[in-house]
Amino acid sequence: MTTSQSQAPAVAPVAAARGIVPFEGFARYAPHLADPVTKRRRKLAASLEEAVRRSGLESGMTISFHHAFREGDKTINTVVDLLAGLGLRNLTLASSSLLSCNAPLIEHIRSGVISRIYTSGMRGKLADALSHGLMDEPVQIHSHGGRVHLMDSGELKVDVAFLGASAADEFGNANGTGGRSRCGSLGYAMVDADRANYVIVLAEDLVAFPCAPASIRQDQVDCVVKVDQIGDPSKISVGAARITSNPRELLIARYAADVLEHAGYFKDGFSIQTGSGASATAVTRFMEDRMRKAGIRAAFALGGITGSIVDLHKKGLIDKIIDTQSFDADAAESLRSNPGHIEISTNLYANPTSKAAYVDQMDMVILSALEIDLDFNVNVITGSDGVMRGASGGHSDVAAGANLSVVVAPLIRSRIPTVCEKVTTVVTPGECVGVLVTDHGIAVNPRRPDVAGKLKAAGLPLLSIEELHARAVAITGTPAPIAFTDRVVGLVRFRDGSLIDVIRQVAG
Repeated sequence: MTTSQSQAPAVAPVAAARGIVPFEGFARYAPHLADPVTKRRRKLAASLEEAVRRSGLESGMTISFHHAFREGDKTINTVVDLLAGLGLRNLTLASSSLLSCNAPLIEHIRSGVISRIYTSGMRGKLADALSHGLMDEPVQIHSHGGRVHLMDSGELKVDVAFLGASAADEFGNANGTGGRSRCGSLGYAMVDADRANYVIVLAEDLVAFPCAPASIRQDQVDCVVKVDQIGDPSKISVGAARITSNPRELLIARYAADVLEHAGYFKDGFSIQTGSGASATAVTRFMEDRMRKAGIRAAFALGGITGSIVDLHKKGLIDKIIDTQSFDADAAESLRSNPGHIEISTNLYANPTSKAAYVDQMDMVILSALEIDLDFNVNVITGSDGVMRGASGGHSDVAAGANLSVVVAPLIRSRIPTVCEKVTTVVTPGECVGVLVTDHGIAVNPRRPDVAGKLKAAGLPLLSIEELHARAVAITGTPAPIAFTDRVVGLVRFRDGSLIDVIRQVAG
């Protein structure tokens, strides 16, 4: 007679009286433990369709994705195609961002598969169609930190997260640094893995257990499915993340490096983020000589990481790299092989209501702009034609947290003034912006007389923002106003969830 059998008569009435379930064998409530094969492979689905069916996804629910592969992403379109074929409708799409490669979603919006969207931005044909009224519900535009805040506030509840990983094991430990198609940091996906009700990892390569390091952990994952390809890493560093050789952009980058050097924060142990725009990325190139001459090192570089940042780290000029998105192959490889290159989630990066965000430790940041107005408000969403063609990204997050935010932009872009009386869409409020750097000169926000004095003493070409605006208009003339209808097609959310502006449908 076994111990459990001998105790059963005595245990049962006590358990019942106290509302406790009596012991009925070691595998009674974990039946997979009874079979050695099932125990280890229970999370593996034979196909993506099987994974979807296991999740219990139904029409009207919310699905999420990450965009670490940027223009090379192959996960979002593949999954939504499948969901459409399964007859699902009225879904909320909550991708960390959308890009030109996601144009196939247009047909799924038209057919009713997708009826609502949360995203940090969009580009290409999809953005154009939405700007012209494709969807009944306005698109919710959020920052990277703001997306996490919306999840934590309960507004954005993800039912099923589809998370592409270049490598994963049978239990769901996964990363973007192993396997064939390495994208680097899974900073966006880490948030979804932690907060979604059901998590499916789409793994390009299934590796031996345990897959380490685990950006996404086995205790966060419900199902794993092997797929042919999650994305093309060669297309990560295109668009916003491109490297420039344009003389005008390089001139702006040099001016910006001068600002960083003389604004008062260029000291040993400073921290920096240089953004993803062409001029912003190029600033990194011009920091090396300045840092060597001053005999200083940066404590850390933050944000979307490029090979230029990795190079400074290898040369001993940056102590730590804090990576929420890897913008090129050099960054992805550094994250894989370098212990001083640290992967973080967007919650750690920029959630304004987290217990601590890295952006609050930031000294200086370089940011891009489509427009900036006389009050230093910045637009990074809508172009000169009113069409959505950019992303909020981490712009307002780091602008709010940094000690000094430096916006870089050409004075004129495609014969349209970048400096304008009033931006088409406010994404980052002027109170968070310290300096504007253009190819025609530098304007300091009147809120920052401390910075203005230091830059003037350094002999930098300072102008008021009104003077820059006047110079732009003198060259191009006053642009005709954009024709909008009264219909709202986009809601721009500040990082704390508040509504900072709206985007109206482009007329015609």
